[in-house]
Amino acid sequence: MMPWILSALGLVVLLVAGDALVRGSVNLALRIGIPALIVSLTVVAFGTSAPELLISVSAVLDNAPGIALGNVVGSNIANILLVLGIPAMISALHTSQCDTRKGYLQMLGATLLFIALAWWGTLTWVSGLILLAALGAILFTMVREAQAHRANGEAEEPEGADPNMPGWRIAVYLVIGLIGLPWGAHLLVENATIIARSLGVSEAVIGLTLVAVGTSLPELATTVMAALRRQADVALGNVIGSNFFNLLGIIGLASLFGPIPTGPEFNFDLGAMLVAALLLIPFVMFRRDITRLWGVVLTALYLVYLVTVLV
Repeated sequence: MMPWILSALGLVVLLVAGDALVRGSVNLALRIGIPALIVSLTVVAFGTSAPELLISVSAVLDNAPGIALGNVVGSNIANILLVLGIPAMISALHTSQCDTRKGYLQMLGATLLFIALAWWGTLTWVSGLILLAALGAILFTMVREAQAHRANGEAEEPEGADPNMPGWRIAVYLVIGLIGLPWGAHLLVENATIIARSLGVSEAVIGLTLVAVGTSLPELATTVMAALRRQADVALGNVIGSNFFNLLGIIGLASLFGPIPTGPEFNFDLGAMLVAALLLIPFVMFRRDITRLWGVVLTALYLVYLVTVLV
């Protein structure tokens, strides 16, 4: 029972520390004069994915690379089937009113690139550099587009920005984030590995299920709120952005710390990740709404996937 409690504690620490790091980093960056545009596209993007990143790096360093790969692949599957499915059951997502085709094609391209590299056998530092180069290219196009929006007076304030936040509070947020993230990641990975051994399942399975669902909780909370506020573009954009950053940024960086094997045990999961990505075609490319019925279908497909992986 103790490893389960410590895993849950590690996850809570990760989520709290990740949010604190985003708030502290955003306000520090703005305080020292970094443009809000750059803060939005870099500090916020990397900060919100810090828990997944620290888990993957920690797993590689702790000689449990299966958790690192399982975390990312499982999170991407959960993001589409669960993170979009549950909110759609609560309140239909009117995705017909938003245009996320370019971001979706970038996510699909990232998925195909990742699968191609994974099928070679092991993700090495070379694979990591390729993935990071692809992420750099996407971020470059996003900066160009954001600059165009800003020129038209459409700039938005970064998430977590507070012009009146005192310096001592910024420092507290940064300390919580910088201490909490590595500690929470180590706690979760170490105890998830113990759980895997006690249950007689692989580290990959724990990464694909327990760790993946846990690290998808922030995206689920954000998407539920977006659905209730009828902000389908926020819900869909959140999932698309999270998925391509998981594949390119998190595994790209984690593979620089050590090789990540991608044996036959991941073939089914990589295929499931691709199928999940393709399921978004009607909603993104043909602008169909994700109705409550589709929400039920997506959620049911995720439950089927979980049963298949665990049995």
